[in-house]
Amino acid sequence: MPHLTFSQAERRSYTVPALIALAILAIGAGVFFWRTPLRAVDVAVSRAATVPTHTVFPTGTRVVGMPDPAEDAFYVVANVHIHNRLRVPVFIKDITGTFTAPDDSVLTASAAEKSDLPNLYITFPQIKSLTSTPLYRETTIPPGADADGMIIVDFPINQDLWNKRKSASITIDFYHQGQFTAELPKQ
Repeated sequence: MPHLTFSQAERRSYTVPALIALAILAIGAGVFFWRTPLRAVDVAVSRAATVPTHTVFPTGTRVVGMPDPAEDAFYVVANVHIHNRLRVPVFIKDITGTFTAPDDSVLTASAAEKSDLPNLYITFPQIKSLTSTPLYRETTIPPGADADGMIIVDFPINQDLWNKRKSASITIDFYHQGQFTAELPKQ
């Protein structure tokens, strides 16, 4: 009968293969992140102008002591510059403006649509003199390219509240890249 032994073969250390695999993984991640920009898109406001409006809606009937209804609207005309840092095109989904009042209340307004601009120019001709080429929703920005355009946002505030604001910004929402915000400069 053969002699029984319970000895085991010497165990091999997996430290060296694990370090080699970790080094290969680190090199792969480094090459990936070196080639991928940290920010997909740069958004900046190059210029902003404001147009406060006060519209009175005259009524045909006169009630003693009742003034005609009126509405204050405050238009912000901002020129926006967008730079696509990716190797794929980006597509604008939505454009909004945000206003933060001194009491920390926040107003969010959607930018004027392409179909709204002609009527806006007729109603408020002073806006027309501040405009440039509009930046529309659904605009495609090719890889590595820039897009410049004008955005008009309407906030239901007056000039005094605008001057006392905490902040105001323009947010561009892209289909596959998320939202990017640029602060409106204080004049």
